[in-house]
Amino acid sequence: MTQPSTTRLQDLTGLLHKLYPPFLAEEWDNVGLQVGDPGMPVERILVALDPTEATLAEALRRGAQALVCHHPLIFRPLKRLTPQDETGRILFRAVREGIAVLAAHTNLDRARDGLNDWLATRLGILDPQPLEAGAPGDLLKLVVFIPAGYEDRIAEALHRAGAGHIGSYDLCAFRVAGTGTFRPGAGSTPFIGRAGETEEVREIRLETILPRELTAKVLEKMRKSHPYEEVAFDLIPLANSRPGIGLGRIGRLATPLPLAQFADRVKEKLNAQSPRVVGDLATSIAKVAVCGGSGASLLHEAAHQGADVLVTGDVKYHEARNAESLGLALVDAGHFATEHLMVDALAERLKQAAREQRLELIIDTAEGEADPFQRV
Repeated sequence: MTQPSTTRLQDLTGLLHKLYPPFLAEEWDNVGLQVGDPGMPVERILVALDPTEATLAEALRRGAQALVCHHPLIFRPLKRLTPQDETGRILFRAVREGIAVLAAHTNLDRARDGLNDWLATRLGILDPQPLEAGAPGDLLKLVVFIPAGYEDRIAEALHRAGAGHIGSYDLCAFRVAGTGTFRPGAGSTPFIGRAGETEEVREIRLETILPRELTAKVLEKMRKSHPYEEVAFDLIPLANSRPGIGLGRIGRLATPLPLAQFADRVKEKLNAQSPRVVGDLATSIAKVAVCGGSGASLLHEAAHQGADVLVTGDVKYHEARNAESLGLALVDAGHFATEHLMVDALAERLKQAAREQRLELIIDTAEGEADPFQRV
């Protein structure tokens, strides 16, 4: 049996990016590796919501070489780096102690099997779909022409590189046989035929789909596995959006509940200290929208899609008034409560992915985090 090799920080970063691609993050966000040497060995990581002095100290105490957080440590460009503020102190100590810091923020929010899916599932929302779907244009169709007999090898190479995923399905492709014609030019070394002579070859037209960010990797694998000296292929931009990807989620409860009872469920399931509620407490809640963190920007979209309530955090006064005018109930469970569930969920997802990739990693979850707002 092949033994797992030493896991490097770059392996952990790649694992995180494969699950939650950085391109899903908002333009203003800063995700991925924030501090650390990509080549450093990593045996243990700590997953936390926030990169604070306390979580960094816990990572050090538990022997972790990396701290994986939801909120970025470096959010805006730094104008100076001193230990006079919290960010500076964390950066100084992380570098001094050799602890890497990584962030999965709005890419985790928008991804399939990410924070908002976990939030919807925790609240008992059935068949949750993105509330604000991803923009079209990030998918491509690859069409490649292959001499008959080589299509399986090339399809396998494309799928290993990440092509062929449609929603919950993988290995997706279409094949049709036909006749290819070509004439090798002077100086060529054709796989089939001779220079200067026209050839007719039975070929397979293989079609598959890929995310735009994987283009270089997929084309590299295609060329390496293809027997032709010059590979004939097409890349076609698609207007399709990737299913399951986008901001927030919306779905239905198995049984409608009065708003007051639904708010109690939110409080219990998210361990929220004192949720704030907007709307008639007797209103029947059947269709629910959620957005972890600060999701009041989705008020109009939630109302447009017929949601009875939006569960989120950080709702401001005028946003609450806006919801009233739209006839949309709100449950503001707080930023911390609507996001902290990502700690256990992300740790489990990373454990599963590490096992699949045969990476040796011990993955812990932060134990001391608490909502900074206290009930009095």
